[in-house]
Amino acid sequence: MRITCLVIGKTNEKYFIDAIDEYTSRLKHYLPFEITVIPELKNVKNVSISDQKEKEADLILKNIQSGDYIVLLDEHGKEFTSLAFSAYIEKKMHSISKRLLFIIGGPYGFSPRIYNLANEKISLSKMTFSHQMIRLIFTEQLYRAMTILKNEPYHHE
Repeated sequence: MRITCLVIGKTNEKYFIDAIDEYTSRLKHYLPFEITVIPELKNVKNVSISDQKEKEADLILKNIQSGDYIVLLDEHGKEFTSLAFSAYIEKKMHSISKRLLFIIGGPYGFSPRIYNLANEKISLSKMTFSHQMIRLIFTEQLYRAMTILKNEPYHHE
C-alpha cells in the first residue's frame, strides 16, 4: 500500500515546506508516501463558492485512480487520538492493496461530488487551521503513527 496526500495549492511558507519535507523524508523509511499538489484556481474573485468547489472537484477527480481508498480531511470527520490513528493506519495497511488517498480540499471544503465519492472523512482537530498548517500536522501525525507501529521512541504516553 502507498499513501498519497492530495492538496490544492502549493505550500508557500518556507518553514512549513522545510518541516513537511522533513517528515516526508522520514516517512519514506516506512512506506511509499507522496504529496501531490493540484494548482489552486486563478481569478476566483467573481466565482461563487459553489462554482469554486466544483472546479476544484474537477481537478481532484483527475488525480483519483481506480482502486483508491479516499479519505477526506474534513472538519466533520471522525477524530482520533494519535494511538487510535496509528491503529487505523495499520488496519488500512492490511486491507488496502493499492493507494490510500488523503485529500485536503480548498478553502471552502469539498464539492458534494467529492463527499459522495469519499470512503471516509477524518478530522485532525475541532479547531480550524490554515491549509498549509494542516499539511504539516497530517504529515507529522502519519509519521508519528508509523513510529508507534514500530515501537520507536518518538511518541510518549
